[in-house]
Amino acid sequence: MSAADDLYREVVLEHHRNPLGRQPLDRVDAEARGKNPNCGDEVLVQLQREGETIVGVCADATGCAISTASASILAGLVQGAGCDRALHLVRLFRQLLSDRTESKLEANRAELGDLEALIGVRKFPLRVKCAMLPWVALEQALESPGQAAPGVVSTEGSRSP
Repeated sequence: MSAADDLYREVVLEHHRNPLGRQPLDRVDAEARGKNPNCGDEVLVQLQREGETIVGVCADATGCAISTASASILAGLVQGAGCDRALHLVRLFRQLLSDRTESKLEANRAELGDLEALIGVRKFPLRVKCAMLPWVALEQALESPGQAAPGVVSTEGSRSP
């Protein structure tokens, strides 16, 4: 195992042990729940918005370390971001998990932050669903603004890779 693999494992474990974004929001403008029936992961993504800016994020995941870390990283990356930026990150992460070339990863490394630590799961299709679950829920919440509970988003048949 390489030093980079060890570093990525540590990033994932740190986000799993001390997840960001689990605090309840004062106001919820949009939310989505997700469930991965393959491994039992569940996630709740809630957003508080001021116009097109995400000013509050609650991303509460239960299940494996990958889904918990992914939700934590999501909370850190989209807090304070514009809705378009958040959707861009969803699409970029989905693309990087389905693309096996390193050139796309290299070209986008600067905007990934800790999310880069999860790119290695692309080698394990069932784990891709764990990593994507919070992001699929975020996408659903962003695409259904003003709806407090658009329902359960399952990674089965979803747009995740």
